[in-house]
Amino acid sequence: MRICALDVGDRTVGVAVSDPLEITANPREVLRRDGKELERLADMVSSEGIEHVVVGMPYTLRGEIGPQAQKVLEFVKMLEARLPVPVDTWDERLTTVEAEKMLIAGGARRAERRRVVDKLAAMLILRSYLAHRAEKACDDAAAG
Repeated sequence: MRICALDVGDRTVGVAVSDPLEITANPREVLRRDGKELERLADMVSSEGIEHVVVGMPYTLRGEIGPQAQKVLEFVKMLEARLPVPVDTWDERLTTVEAEKMLIAGGARRAERRRVVDKLAAMLILRSYLAHRAEKACDDAAAG
């Protein structure tokens, strides 16, 4: 199954997509929040056979739903109404910070970091989600 992860911000949406075997998380693109992003995501889901969408939830460090997480929940509601696949949320605390650190360590200039950080954050969200699914499958198999 192909899974898509989103890092939703006020101005952009970072997108990452898994391979069909759910082994790798590949950063895909950064969409502008211009009112057409839901249509572009629906087209991607349809054309690439995506069966599940995971949206990063920016909980506060205390695990609470703050103002930014509330905005993401509103976006999730719009996605659920527009997409024919399940949409779930996934804790994404500090993924953008981690993505920024990775880019700095790799020597990316500020302009390049700004251009790709959201899709890299989406990749980290997806990587975490896929690892959780794999671990759960192993636990289920061992218990079964």
